[in-house]
Amino acid sequence: MIALTAIITVQPGHEETVKDALMTVARHAASEAEPGTLGYHVGQDPDNPTVFTTYERFRDRAAMEAHNGSDSTAAFFAIAKPLLAADPIIQVSSELFAV
Repeated sequence: MIALTAIITVQPGHEETVKDALMTVARHAASEAEPGTLGYHVGQDPDNPTVFTTYERFRDRAAMEAHNGSDSTAAFFAIAKPLLAADPIIQVSSELFAV
């Protein structure tokens, strides 16, 4: 199992636009279009709403790469990239335990 965690910080005033774009890519990842995506969680910091996190679970590296190369991921970055306050922090891990 492969897990990807992303921390995405946007410029103030663009939280809703990025949240909507994240929810669109999450819905696509959860659909039958991405059978290797096993979970896609989106969060927003309640104390600093410019900071979003995703926790994404994939069957294997090929499924992660298929998601990362998908049209929905490209559409997200086309919207979000000019609104980012910093480059996203991305961590890819082999998942050791999940409940």
